[in-house]
Amino acid sequence: MRALLQRVSAASVRCSGEQVAAIGPGLLILLGVGAGDSAQSAERLAGKVRTLRIFADSAGRMNEPLGDREVLCVSQFTLYADTRHGNRPSFSGAAEPQLAAALYERFCDALHAKRGRFGEHMEVALVNDGPVTILLEL
Repeated sequence: MRALLQRVSAASVRCSGEQVAAIGPGLLILLGVGAGDSAQSAERLAGKVRTLRIFADSAGRMNEPLGDREVLCVSQFTLYADTRHGNRPSFSGAAEPQLAAALYERFCDALHAKRGRFGEHMEVALVNDGPVTILLEL
């Protein structure tokens, strides 16, 4: 699994002109599920996200975990783009949609995350906080 975590002041997702999810301060997570990923991968990555200390403490240092902050998670198979050969990305490392959807839901449930709509075209808006962007990979 690959996750791009963006610390945000606010983020939202729209599908077909309709806002389907929005959060205030917290994390926007773009989540890619790989062909070899499992339920254990989803749980382990969610645990890492929960405990990663990337929020400012009272001294302004990145020392606080997610805590009660909100999470918005968007499925993003393009995190598995392989651009080593040619000019057109290959996505052969991404999981098949049925597996990816199940693991995406499991990951979101583990974090009590609001979410976009799996497999749909989405418009994602965010206000970066920092900006802080971190790539996690299992």
